[in-house]
Amino acid sequence: MAKPNYAFEKRQRELAKKKKQDEKDARKREARAAETTSITTTEPAPAEEPAPLQAGPRVHLRKPAE
Repeated sequence: MAKPNYAFEKRQRELAKKKKQDEKDARKREARAAETTSITTTEPAPAEEPAPLQAGPRVHLRKPAE
């Protein structure tokens, strides 16, 4: 009786998983590209007045390193 080749089967599963992930990534890239083009082709929204600042907790933000 023939002995099963587990290494071959494992490699085939890994290749199938990688192919599926690549297809998923490609769909995501297409969706992002379509979203980006739809945003750039539409007219910009009218500028709204900024909301008045409200008193809140003070937070110290670091300045970026130069």
